Amino acid sequence: MKNIEQQFLNELDTQLWKAADKLRSNLDAANYKHVVLGLIFLKYVSDAFEERQKELIELFQKDDDDNIYYLPCEDYDSDEDYQQAIAAELEINDYYAEKNVFWVPKTARWNTLKEKVTLPTNSVVWQNEHGEDVKLRSVSWLIDNAFDEIEKANPKLKGILNRISQYQLDANKLISLVNEFSTTRFHDPEYKGEKLNLKSKDILGHVYEYFLGQFALAEGKQGGQYYTPKSIVTLIVEMLEPYKGRVYDPAMGSGGFFVSSDKFIEEHAKVKHYDAAEQKKQISVYGQESNPTTWKLAAMNMAIRGIDFNFGKKNADSFLDDQHPDLRADFVMANPPFNMKEWWHEKLADDVRWTIDTNGEKRILTPPAGNANFAWMLHMLHHLAPTGSMALLLANGSMSSNTNNEGEIRRTLVEEDLVECMVALPGQLFTNTQIPACIWFLTKDKSAKDGKRDRRGEVLFIDARNLGYMKDRVLRDFKDEDTQQITNTFHDWQREWSGEDNQAGFSFSADLAAIQKHDFVLTPGRYVGVEAEEDDGIPFAEKIATLTSQLKVQFEESDKLEGEIKKNLAGLGFDV
Repeated sequence: MKNIEQQFLNELDTQLWKAADKLRSNLDAANYKHVVLGLIFLKYVSDAFEERQKELIELFQKDDDDNIYYLPCEDYDSDEDYQQAIAAELEINDYYAEKNVFWVPKTARWNTLKEKVTLPTNSVVWQNEHGEDVKLRSVSWLIDNAFDEIEKANPKLKGILNRISQYQLDANKLISLVNEFSTTRFHDPEYKGEKLNLKSKDILGHVYEYFLGQFALAEGKQGGQYYTPKSIVTLIVEMLEPYKGRVYDPAMGSGGFFVSSDKFIEEHAKVKHYDAAEQKKQISVYGQESNPTTWKLAAMNMAIRGIDFNFGKKNADSFLDDQHPDLRADFVMANPPFNMKEWWHEKLADDVRWTIDTNGEKRILTPPAGNANFAWMLHMLHHLAPTGSMALLLANGSMSSNTNNEGEIRRTLVEEDLVECMVALPGQLFTNTQIPACIWFLTKDKSAKDGKRDRRGEVLFIDARNLGYMKDRVLRDFKDEDTQQITNTFHDWQREWSGEDNQAGFSFSADLAAIQKHDFVLTPGRYVGVEAEEDDGIPFAEKIATLTSQLKVQFEESDKLEGEIKKNLAGLGFDV
């Protein structure tokens, strides 16, 4: 991305966030995101619709043999008839559907909203299909009506747009927000007099992602339920490399892994020499989310990017109401709630997902009822295709705990050669928890294929706890080079590796015998060792002499300070 485009997006973020943040005094942080994101979505679909309309007007009037849209002016009796014909053609849904542009009825278009939003209550805003006057009930009703009309016209969006009347917002606050968003252009953007090569969905996608991150920060612990930090999502996607196939997330939140997979295909198009748009058609997205409002956020997140998705018939619990029971995905990735306690139900006791095929025999490994960490892992393994790969973010305790069958499950996963790589992450990466985390990478097939060597009987350990930087007082983030270091190490190990490639203090490829010696504890720090210190060339005897001399001086200083303190206390009448 060009620097000027990044500047434009940064200023847009700031402008829109300042406008949105004015609602904070009126609304709970968990609720005002729905009002703000809903309005931004409304502005985007209207802009995208208008953008397509401009394209069509040009096509209708362009006399070109290859232009199937051309409407010859001479076929009409007058210029007025010609303009009316064009206006009528512009209201044909198929022209928009063929470009995956959402149809926006007249009463839901942003210009209509902006024009009517300042009218007094009970003013006539339009006539319905029966010719009857429709009067303005309230500003929130006007916005909700737009959502209603858009959902009716676009079955894909049915049930995913959150209505705002329920929040009982002050009309002036909403009018202010509509006016502020009206200055934003999602199509044909310009910055400092220069036309930008940014598509409307790219701009909205960026804004949507930025806002989700800001809302997660504002909500603290609750925000983590729908938002995984971008750096971690990017790391996992870069390591798994989902170029094609079925991608599944059973705890999808707002759908960050799917968005990142979509971006991954775009960003690697030049290097891999493929057409990004065509390559994206080879990816299919499956997700599940129990929280109804988060489920809607995810669906809206996909809709604005034109990503086709299957999130089941409804929001539902992945354990108790699996929406994709027959799915076997090529890539499974998730950031479920850490150490979730309230998940168990008696009907899960003999669930097929807890069964692992060990040496041709079926073995049931029931996860502990008081912690869902390994339940998520077994659920994901169950949905993994025979040649698939998966990544799971979990609390560090999952690498060493022996409580309630967890140690036995971990041992079995290692013995069955399902664990491919363990990554220990630095602290303070998450907005919602300070619990140290790790990433488990599992696969059902480590044999040599698709440019990868035979890794059977090996597990790669990466200790990334010292990577990253503090982006502010409380949050750590990865730089691009940190992500590349981890990713390159993993891919190098998959393709070609020898004992000399192990990096002391950072990475180590261990065989199953070494893991057994550590009692199947998978903490990377146990395997990678300590980073070798550079020799500064000073002889040991000389170092000791220098340190001893420094220590002697410090002891003398200490004695002097102690004497001064006793003297001062005596002057105050205290005998020490």
